[in-house]
Amino acid sequence: MKEFKSFYKQVGGNEGNKCRYNTRLDTFGCGCQHDCSYCYAKSLLSFRNLWDAKEPAVADIDKVEQRIARLEPGSIVRLGGMTDCFQPMEAQERVTLATIELLNKYGIGYLIVTKSDLICEYMNILDKELAHIQISTTWIPCEKAVSTERRIKAIETLHTAGFDTAVRLSPYVPQFVDFDRLNSIQCSKIIVEFLRVNHWIRSWLPLDYSEYTVKHAGYNHLPLEKKVEYLAKITGFDEVSVCEDVTEHFEYWRECVNHNKEDCCNLRIGS
Repeated sequence: MKEFKSFYKQVGGNEGNKCRYNTRLDTFGCGCQHDCSYCYAKSLLSFRNLWDAKEPAVADIDKVEQRIARLEPGSIVRLGGMTDCFQPMEAQERVTLATIELLNKYGIGYLIVTKSDLICEYMNILDKELAHIQISTTWIPCEKAVSTERRIKAIETLHTAGFDTAVRLSPYVPQFVDFDRLNSIQCSKIIVEFLRVNHWIRSWLPLDYSEYTVKHAGYNHLPLEKKVEYLAKITGFDEVSVCEDVTEHFEYWRECVNHNKEDCCNLRIGS
């Protein structure tokens, strides 16, 4: 098994300046078995021949603990920033399980972003004060992750159990979304992230990209007016937030839409 050595990163630049939780801890790297056609991480690594979807590298848990031990208690890290920490091989490797146990031990909060319902098997170790969970839901065809319906069931299970849980509509591609089902999900929070497009994603995901006319930081994006129009189709949630890459759009969401102006992830902290 290959070792993933770059499991920890403080994200800077355009993303790091906007994201409140810019400390990333990936238990798997250099590939993800979900291998999504719209994945920006895949697009960043493929051109350097660093993407292996069949056999991703695995972080060394001893080195993970050494890093976690140096973090400030009460800080929050993102689990699954570049790859899914609950991709299928976690069922055998259990490195994410071991990492969560370490984060609990050292009092470090963790924001989990996943497309898997495997997380429900870990409910007995997830700390309700430290764990924040976003499960990605898309309806995009040909995904290799578990079905959207299984993800929705996981969202509702975790939400009902009292965990800080949100639907993460990421990427939001309106042409594929079942809005009746989306708006009926039993969860109070949703995080919306619109698709960003580069050459690689165009070649992997068949779609009419004629509306993606805004260029920013190496990607094409929808104009703000189209995003506002499409966001209005999401009606079933008490708390709506938009995760945004384009600076001008980011400012609009923060001032006019996001439930928490200081935190677009809208985590439940200290309550």
